[in-house]
Amino acid sequence: MGRWGNRVTGRQKLGRSVGDCGDITMNQKAFQDYYSEELSYCYGCGRLNEQGLKLKSYWDGEETVALFTPRPYHIAIPGYVYGGLIASIIDCHGTGTAAAATYHAEGREMGTEPPLRFVTASLRVEYIRPTPLGVPIEIRGKAKEIKGRKVVVSVTVSAHGEMCAKGEVIAVQMPEHMMPRNNDCRNITSESDNKPVTTAGEP
Repeated sequence: MGRWGNRVTGRQKLGRSVGDCGDITMNQKAFQDYYSEELSYCYGCGRLNEQGLKLKSYWDGEETVALFTPRPYHIAIPGYVYGGLIASIIDCHGTGTAAAATYHAEGREMGTEPPLRFVTASLRVEYIRPTPLGVPIEIRGKAKEIKGRKVVVSVTVSAHGEMCAKGEVIAVQMPEHMMPRNNDCRNITSESDNKPVTTAGEP
C-alpha cells in the first residue's frame, strides 16, 4: 500500500498513543520546517511567528500526523476548545500534507527546488463532539486526490482516542504573485515583547 492509507473514521479508536506520535516527531523534520523564511509567518504553522500556534506535521507511515495541546486561552466554554482553533489546525495540517504529498508524488525530497507551497482554496469542517481543553489533540491527514496544482486532503482531529472533528481541505499551489521576494519584508514591533519581528509579503 502507498502513502495514502486509511484514515480513522467515526468513533474508531486511534491506533497509536500520544507517546508513539511523540517518538515520530522526534525522528523527523516537520513539513513546515522546510518552508523558506519568507513563507514561515503563518499564524497556524509558521515557525517564525512568535504569537502563532506553530503546528508541526509529520509523516506517519501512510498518513500525516500533528500533535497540539490547546492553551487555556483557546477556550470556548469552560473545559472545551474554541471551534475556530480546530478549523485553523485542520487548515494548516491540510496544506502541509498537500505539500508533502506532492513532493512524494513527484519523487522529490521536501525542501528541494523548486519549492512547493500550498494555500487554501476551500475548507470544510464538521464538529462531531466537543474537543476537550488542555489535553493533547491528534491531527491526521490523508491526500485523497492530487491533480495538477490542486490537492484534496481529508483531516481528522481526535482527543482521548475519539474523533472530535473532521474536515476537508482543497489546497492549491501558491500563485507566483503571492510568493514574497527576498527583500519583500519589513520589521514590525511585537505586541508581547517589543522585539523586532519580520513579516513577509508586505510592501
